[in-house]
Amino acid sequence: MEKSFSNSYKEAGVDVTAGYKSVELIKKYVQSTYIQGVESDLGGFGGLMALDTKEMEQPILVSGTDGVGTKLKLAFLLDKHDTIGIDCVAMCVNDIVCCGARPLFFLDYMSLWKNIPEMVADIVKGVAQGCKMAGCALVGGETAEMPGLYSEGEYDLAGFSVGVVDKKKMINPDTIQQGDIVIGLASSGVHSNGFSLVRKIFNVNKENLNEYKEELGKTLGEALIEPTKIYVKPVLELIKNVNVKGISHITGGGFYENMPRMLNDNVAINIDKDSYEIPTIFKLIQKEGNIPIRDMYNTFNMGIGMSIIVAKEEKEKALQTLKQAGETAYIIGEVTKGNKEININL
Repeated sequence: MEKSFSNSYKEAGVDVTAGYKSVELIKKYVQSTYIQGVESDLGGFGGLMALDTKEMEQPILVSGTDGVGTKLKLAFLLDKHDTIGIDCVAMCVNDIVCCGARPLFFLDYMSLWKNIPEMVADIVKGVAQGCKMAGCALVGGETAEMPGLYSEGEYDLAGFSVGVVDKKKMINPDTIQQGDIVIGLASSGVHSNGFSLVRKIFNVNKENLNEYKEELGKTLGEALIEPTKIYVKPVLELIKNVNVKGISHITGGGFYENMPRMLNDNVAINIDKDSYEIPTIFKLIQKEGNIPIRDMYNTFNMGIGMSIIVAKEEKEKALQTLKQAGETAYIIGEVTKGNKEININL
């Protein structure tokens, strides 16, 4: 591409040569995610991956797509771009594993006010790290320079992932019944949801994001920018050892919107909010914003990034498996008769 340049395009705000430099800088991160089955290298028109289904009777592809949302505003203000890619991957692969599927590959899409190769490399470094945490390959992506669409220093980041599961091993909500228990997996913080409310409450700016908060043991910015936890590997390990009946990724809409999505029409869930310690960041958000407790559970993950339903007789085995996988897990509720209601002892 040494002969590819356009002074006219550069004068309009798009430097194609910066894009080529970005590709060179991110290549090592992308290649570090390659797993068995990857058939292409960076720079082609499509990412290629061979699908190994010889041990599956009826392979089902499961796809997911999402973005990071207004949490990006914090990355801009903090000038910290090396973890936001983890959030992007997490928002896709955590959804995919809710079906029992193993993520295979991931693609990202980044649009910027200006292509700064070093910043692009930082962003993709985070994406690659997230892919390795999920055990999937980063097989491609797109970077688009869009002067005039974004303000200086701003960009957007979204992603897309595909996974696979044998149909007979898909998580089946029809198996959920009264008496089953709900396990909650600890979150790493606010994850990637509710940041429009968070930014309003704290009126976020460079100064207050860098303010040390005694109760948090870190600055406000450090607490809020903490990347979304990726649960793929521990959940897949759990599925190997226990009959998992339902999985819900707690994202935007909190408990009330996400938990019903893993239920059948004949059951409900009772959640005991006192079954675990709510992380300090959520207590601070509620206090500073004077937010009603129900709104908190309807907006944030409240310290539980993923919920899982198993039979009561398998709860100890499930908790042990999750502990060995490095997860902090709690029994947070039980399944009752109902019609997808989520009841919390507020």
